[in-house]
Amino acid sequence: MAKTVMIVDDALFMRNMLRGILEEEGFDVVAEAADGADAVLKYRDLRPEIVTLDIIMPVKNGIEALREIMAINPQARVIICSAVGQESLVQKAQGVGARDFILKPFNPDRVKEVMRRVAGE
Repeated sequence: MAKTVMIVDDALFMRNMLRGILEEEGFDVVAEAADGADAVLKYRDLRPEIVTLDIIMPVKNGIEALREIMAINPQARVIICSAVGQESLVQKAQGVGARDFILKPFNPDRVKEVMRRVAGE
């Protein structure tokens, strides 16, 4: 059975790009969110097996959303998506509980590699 995924990014084109890569790899994208607050609500309701989470977003940023998701489920599998230059935020996110990170712009092979590894944990 395909692993369920929620994609969280404030940019629609990034969500669409990631959805295409993940669905091609056999993942089931069950939700998308454009900000951290919506991501936490959808996580609570749907409990996807993996979450891809942007860091810089309106309403609630990725670090805040990650803290809340980890409070809901300490075993949550969250992958941070970040742009070049956000290394300190990525390290902070990993300290909060993120399993890995994917650099933007997306390299499809790197996305697939990280997703397979996190899905297999």
